[in-house]
Amino acid sequence: MFKPCNGPGPGQEIRPGAGEGLGQGQRDIPRFVLGCEDDEQDMGQMEAGMKNEMYREEDMEDDEDESPPERQIVVGICAMMKKSKSKPMTQILERLCKFDYINVVIFPEEVILEEPVEKWPLCDCLISFHSKGFPLDKAVEYAKLRNPLLINDLNMQYFIQDRREVYRILQEEGIDLPRYAVLKRDPDNPEECNLVEAEDHVEVNGEVFPKPFVEKPVCAEDHNVYIYYPTSAGGGSQRLFRKIGSRSSVYSPESSVRKTGSYIYEEFMPTDGTDVKVYTVGPDYAHAEARKSPALDGKVERDSEGKEIRYPVMLTAMEKLVARKVCLAFKQTVCGFDLLRANGHSFVCDVNGFSFVKNSMKYYDDCAKVLGNMVMRELAPQFHIPWSIPMEAEDIPIVPTTSGTMMELRCVIAIIRHGDRTPKQKMKMEVRHPLFFELFEKYGGYKSGKLKLKKPKQLQEVLDIARLLLVELGQHNDCEIEEKKSKLEQLKTVLEMESSLNDTQYGHFSGINRKVQLTYLRNGQPKASSEEEDSKKEGPSLLLVLKWGGELTPAGRVQAEELGRAFRCMYPGGQAGNRRSLGCESPIDFGDYAGFPGCGLLRLHSTYRHDLKIYASDEGRVQMTAAAFAKGLLALEGELTPILVQMVKSANMNGLLDSDSDSLTDCQQKVKARLHEIMQKGQEFTQDDYQKLAPTSSPSLVNSMKVIQNPVKTCDKVYALIQSLNSQIRKRLEDPKSADLQLYHSETLELMLQRWSKLERDFRMKNGRYDISKIPDIYDCIKYDSQHNASVGLEDTLELFRLSRALADIVIPQEYGISKAEKLDIAQAYCVPLMKKIQLDLQRTHEDEAVNKLHPLYSRGVMSPGRHVRTRLYFTSESHVHSLLSIFRYGGLLDEEKDQQWKQAMDYLSAVTELNYMTQIVIMLYEDNNKDPSSEERFHVELHFSPGVKGCEDEENVPLGFGFRPASSENQDKKPNQGSLEDLSQDQPDQALPVSEPINIQRRSPMIRNRKTGSMEVLSETSPTQSSKGCTSHRLFPSCSRQSPEIKPTSGLGFEGCSMVPSIYPLETLHNSLSLKQVDEFLNTVCESSSEAHAKTMKALSSLFDSQSQTSLYSPQQPLSSSGSETSLRPPSQPLWHGSIPSSAVSSAGPSSPITESSGMNFSFSE
Repeated sequence: MFKPCNGPGPGQEIRPGAGEGLGQGQRDIPRFVLGCEDDEQDMGQMEAGMKNEMYREEDMEDDEDESPPERQIVVGICAMMKKSKSKPMTQILERLCKFDYINVVIFPEEVILEEPVEKWPLCDCLISFHSKGFPLDKAVEYAKLRNPLLINDLNMQYFIQDRREVYRILQEEGIDLPRYAVLKRDPDNPEECNLVEAEDHVEVNGEVFPKPFVEKPVCAEDHNVYIYYPTSAGGGSQRLFRKIGSRSSVYSPESSVRKTGSYIYEEFMPTDGTDVKVYTVGPDYAHAEARKSPALDGKVERDSEGKEIRYPVMLTAMEKLVARKVCLAFKQTVCGFDLLRANGHSFVCDVNGFSFVKNSMKYYDDCAKVLGNMVMRELAPQFHIPWSIPMEAEDIPIVPTTSGTMMELRCVIAIIRHGDRTPKQKMKMEVRHPLFFELFEKYGGYKSGKLKLKKPKQLQEVLDIARLLLVELGQHNDCEIEEKKSKLEQLKTVLEMESSLNDTQYGHFSGINRKVQLTYLRNGQPKASSEEEDSKKEGPSLLLVLKWGGELTPAGRVQAEELGRAFRCMYPGGQAGNRRSLGCESPIDFGDYAGFPGCGLLRLHSTYRHDLKIYASDEGRVQMTAAAFAKGLLALEGELTPILVQMVKSANMNGLLDSDSDSLTDCQQKVKARLHEIMQKGQEFTQDDYQKLAPTSSPSLVNSMKVIQNPVKTCDKVYALIQSLNSQIRKRLEDPKSADLQLYHSETLELMLQRWSKLERDFRMKNGRYDISKIPDIYDCIKYDSQHNASVGLEDTLELFRLSRALADIVIPQEYGISKAEKLDIAQAYCVPLMKKIQLDLQRTHEDEAVNKLHPLYSRGVMSPGRHVRTRLYFTSESHVHSLLSIFRYGGLLDEEKDQQWKQAMDYLSAVTELNYMTQIVIMLYEDNNKDPSSEERFHVELHFSPGVKGCEDEENVPLGFGFRPASSENQDKKPNQGSLEDLSQDQPDQALPVSEPINIQRRSPMIRNRKTGSMEVLSETSPTQSSKGCTSHRLFPSCSRQSPEIKPTSGLGFEGCSMVPSIYPLETLHNSLSLKQVDEFLNTVCESSSEAHAKTMKALSSLFDSQSQTSLYSPQQPLSSSGSETSLRPPSQPLWHGSIPSSAVSSAGPSSPITESSGMNFSFSE
């Protein structure tokens, strides 16, 4: 690594021995000399001083009589002034000068640029490095001339300026780097190159890179790196650049690659939104720190001094080896490089050469010590300087402990339904034209008999066929085209409406929210449904199903983001206020992170003590909800596409979060048939019907049945109201004043009429009976219009809302089973893979040694470096939320007869009528470090639930829960029957009165304010007696909220306030004193109780874990797992609550602790 130094170098200053006194004159000579100061006078003096020190040996020789000479080692700093005078350099050089025999001289910039190398100052050891404007050739020439010890090799610095060379060297050293290809372009002839660009990938020299991929200029000095996103995530690109102010990247809608210049194309590595910068000082020392990835939202997080916020990180053994290899391969003692941690591996993506850590005193000490020792080790012998390497006691890592009845939060698992969406719409038609069969064959439909077309190009082909057939139909009516004209027109209208190039239009052709499904029917369609022709044709046909709508609205986006922001408050340090009381002893202000709610989570995350994974099913609205939630949770800014690509994993390949609604289980089909039969009765519900339809006698069902009384008569009313609604809309359309009325989310009156007239056609079938399966769609549409389009002022919408809601409150939940056994059976068909995954999440919490850890020595500003929290968020649709809740309710987790808290929770759940948008089921795992590691009491599980967004209507009927984390049943002996509301309200009138508040949609905050107020408490170590009294019931989230930019407040209540984002119900605790063993055994029983479900699970799990990966949404070829341990199932013999590592995230005062005053949390989004 070093060039040998031949013989003593020309060290100039002679210093008295340690025991001798220095004369006044000599004491004035600076120990290390700067080449130039801002102030001219200073500069003159400095130069004079330097000349004295460096060049005028003869003046010093007079002192020889006074003290025996000892040779000084001169370290020269040859770099641009901006670098050599930087704060880190100054700090390190000051420390380096504390070595008795080392002097430092800084080469002035004008000398470097203007003087020949023969006139440069002399030195024994040279620290020289390239930066913009630096004459590297001259430095190489100087090194040849003087032959000093080189700290950083100069010739290798030419290679570091070329990314192709950097990658070549890394590859030769066997260091992991992303898969890449180099595209060389002749500047005179840029068209001739090996690049083929397609919509969602590029092909470079024959190698294919699907989006997302990265495009880097080959010149390392060019920081304009672009990341291109797939159309399924919204397309466009993120443009990275050298930091300007507080920005390091910007999102651009441009999706095609650059056409001039040479580039490296490489696959995008899905990290969790943080990059790791590593700084070596020699092969045996590396400092690493994390910062927010510039690709995420481009905003640089800065502290109060305006410095970018970074956190020290612990490197794994493998990463330390990589640091050593990089340092030696590039022959750079001081060397910075970038690591991407993805899929349980670390990849090097950039080597920067000479760079120092900023603002770390510990690093300055270490760096000076390592460099000083290195210089002395190499040069002391030939200068005959007596020197031996000092031995140092190892630094002991400081690990904080918790005491009292504090428990540490170890794991948070949340299952969340997507946010507010536009109504889902669907049209079916049977097609037989050869063009459709050709399309079916072209995209491989015959392999499985089914085909999904989502890509813009594919949808365009369907549109072209529809247009062509309509033209032929128009020319001659008697032609052979069997497709129904009205259906073809609808197909054409929807696809044209979708493909509008205007970005604000109802759904522009992005692959994220519409699809055409084709299914092969060997003998045509079996029987005519309400929509099809009666005359049946022979021979095979295709069933074409067009689905559109169902995209996240702006309101949904705001809901998800706000819920993410509120979710932070579940984590330690999540409360604003006095940070010292939260254990943050450091007086440092953390800028954007300081003093606002959720700072605890943000710091946990960027310090790698937060192991976060976000999964979403493959529906666009679900993925966008997940991205908006992540944006709020991690305080990100800007577009959702980059966040979606980096943070959200798709779980669509294993049934984890997706359910193929087309393939219903036998049980579900029987249930639907029974449901339809009961709902077709033209008489009032009898006692027998109540037994048949609501065997669980759930209050929400019974109430709805009372509202309906006679199902057919109610359907008649609903049908009449829809007819009236349609005629009102038609009248509006004839009125020139309202013809071009803009509705919510850029819908038009024509589109609204299309929605409703289709429902009118489909709801009442030709035989006069009602199609009960359309009830959820009717409720969906009226709910949407009541909330978002109340300004249209249509009459009787409230009555339609009331009746369709009553019908939907029966039909929707009962489609998931009528009896308990059916509910459980259907739930298992949907949920077993997810239950297995939750079980693994809970078990893995104490095996995550391999997870990235924070470095304890640097973490004084961090509230406690030992903590580690695992968060798993699963975003999905209504079916999974219903099923999961059914499993907890009916799977036998606890006995209602024996457990008062569970009985109250079950009563509460059966009174909940609807699992609305942003419904959440949250499981939290705590560890009590004072309990024996093998004891059942060591790990403690809590179950929480929120029914999601508030409905638009009567709030009086809303069931009241018991608040978030009420007093635990363990403390009930100290305070009688604490679970019941009556007791709470008598005992602590100020804390838990069941006051229901009237609806007020136009409140500023989309978060609900707590119905039960509770004083906000800072986490503190309280005694058990205090904990049982003082923490009866607290809501989880403070009402921090913002309005959506697109949503203007309107006055008035109820429907007038329709354009506001409805608030979300707070989390309610279902149970807060379960042991991990109980939950684990319950999950085992549920998962194994159905052998069929078990087989399905094993299949799904094998795809999920055997490959040691959950594949990322956009890189199917990538194994994806933050730690290798994510994939190892625990051997069954070992109890899973056994053995745990020092753990993570403090929750106060035992199980009954208040975390913070709470108000609900839930949200949604739009394209």
